[in-house]
Amino acid sequence: MYTESLVKLGKVRSEIRELFEYGNKRKAEIGADKVFDFSIGNPSVPAPKSVDAAIEDLVLNFDSVALHGYTSAQGDAGVRETIADYTNKRFGTTITADHIYMTCGAAASLTIVLNAVLQKDDECIVFTPYFPEYGVFLERTGGKLVAVQSEDKTFQIDMNRFEAAITDKTKAVIINSPNNPSGVVYTEDTIQKMSALLKKKEEEYGHPIFVITDEPYRELVYDNTKVPYIINYYDNTFVCYSYSKSLSLPGERIGYIVVSPAMIDEEDAYAAVCGSARALGYVCASSMYQRVVQKCIDQTADISIYKRNRDLLYNALTDMGYECVYPDGAFYLFVKAMEEDSQKFCEEAKKHELLLVPADSFGTPGYVRVSYCVQTEQIENALPAFKALAESYQK
Repeated sequence: MYTESLVKLGKVRSEIRELFEYGNKRKAEIGADKVFDFSIGNPSVPAPKSVDAAIEDLVLNFDSVALHGYTSAQGDAGVRETIADYTNKRFGTTITADHIYMTCGAAASLTIVLNAVLQKDDECIVFTPYFPEYGVFLERTGGKLVAVQSEDKTFQIDMNRFEAAITDKTKAVIINSPNNPSGVVYTEDTIQKMSALLKKKEEEYGHPIFVITDEPYRELVYDNTKVPYIINYYDNTFVCYSYSKSLSLPGERIGYIVVSPAMIDEEDAYAAVCGSARALGYVCASSMYQRVVQKCIDQTADISIYKRNRDLLYNALTDMGYECVYPDGAFYLFVKAMEEDSQKFCEEAKKHELLLVPADSFGTPGYVRVSYCVQTEQIENALPAFKALAESYQK
């Protein structure tokens, strides 16, 4: 009666959401201050005051019919021009409004692009650890996900494994930097080597291989870390951007796609994005929030709070004997489980009221993700529990 694969997908419970709900139940039972939930990647820093000011100004002073009405399918031309101008000034690119498609967040952007470029049996490479929903997005295109193991400990791209995974069926590569769940930022050297390898393989196989860069965490970087803008390194690039993390607006669902001006058959590439969005029903992103992000184009939430949390958690856990990947960005700490089975390790953590996410679904068994987008006080209060958990394995 119904599409069987979608019924099955709809019945699969998100491990992270289940853990979050378990945490809420435990908080009701023993008190919120006694449960340390590090499961979900929901921004804990409020949106900047400029967002509130922009909303107030728009509601009070902008024409109400236009504010709440449809824009063009690809988004308001003025908003897209503002984004293009800002991007060009920041990264030295030559993007125009006609290279930008406004969307309801990075997930929509990824889905649109994947459907625009992939056909049945095409292969799309991802690098571990990777966001589990990539597999869901890919399945609907008929394409195949090919997971490539990253370098041990650094989690930069392993070029030898990457080259071995590229075939004549490889159509796309998804990169996510800063990365969820590791917090790793790909270095310029990594991006240059990746780009050179892909250009070589494009020539070898005689067809384009597209890079799809998933960038909801671009602004969340610390210690002056540089995040290379991929369009400047590789022509056949789609950028999928979201304001969910940079402006702390995850519930408003606003973002955009950039089609590289140097893309092969660039006009057709943009048309494919527009057509894919139309077919999927992703047209006319929120009119009001398009204009909000236009007014707040150079703003971010207070990233310093995440840096403080990172420093506190990383330093404390490594002192306790945990092996952690040092995160240059995002708001996750990737921790090696103290036993081979990360699922069992997370069950042990629950005994100390610590809610951690096993990284099996991220393609990296043996690790756990700790989200530090929480109140700093929660981290401080959780440190004795982390210490007790570590000591239970060190006896």
